[in-house]
Amino acid sequence: MNLSKLISDLEKNRNELLAVSMERYMQDKFRFLGVRGATRTEIYKKYFPDARKTKTIDWNFVESCWNKEEREFQYVVVYYLKTMQKFLKRDDISRLKFLIVTKSWWDTIDLLAKVVGSLVIRFEGLDQLMLEWSKDSNIWLRRVAMLHQLSFKEKVDKELLEKILLANLDDNEFFINKAVGWALRDYSKFNPEWVTKFIEKNRENMANLSLREASKYL
Repeated sequence: MNLSKLISDLEKNRNELLAVSMERYMQDKFRFLGVRGATRTEIYKKYFPDARKTKTIDWNFVESCWNKEEREFQYVVVYYLKTMQKFLKRDDISRLKFLIVTKSWWDTIDLLAKVVGSLVIRFEGLDQLMLEWSKDSNIWLRRVAMLHQLSFKEKVDKELLEKILLANLDDNEFFINKAVGWALRDYSKFNPEWVTKFIEKNRENMANLSLREASKYL
């Protein structure tokens, strides 16, 4: 499977005009090729199904894309890893950590959180690493720790979730407060009683943004 052709396909779809608006939307934090999401998805469909058949993650391909300047190549990485997440090994958590703390912004972080979650649920002991990340000085590691159990439903580790969230209350950072609320909102779909009790107990220490997000479905 020649994934390098995927890179060529993206570059062939470069659109300078669209790139300007995409860069502006992302607050000029990254350069863009100007390839729309729908076009990127069509390109992924040409390569990712065959990539899955290899049952092996091509980390050289990941590194090559991650090192490229245009943001679409980081999108390739996170969607590729989401597609291949069942083939990740325990030690790959260190590789994922590198991707989280470099070129960091919400657009890659939130999907990487799901990839990390797929590892945590499969390998014993990584829950404690999430607890460590939840107290890290890097806000993106903290956000991943808070969001890694999204969509776990009945498999959510309530004790872990509570510890992680408590470590991040009373914070001024938007992306942290949003994540606190998002994690609670998601779990409230499955266990509204637990979320209600959490809010009642910790309301005074929760940011208004967190409270609004957490209460959306209650």
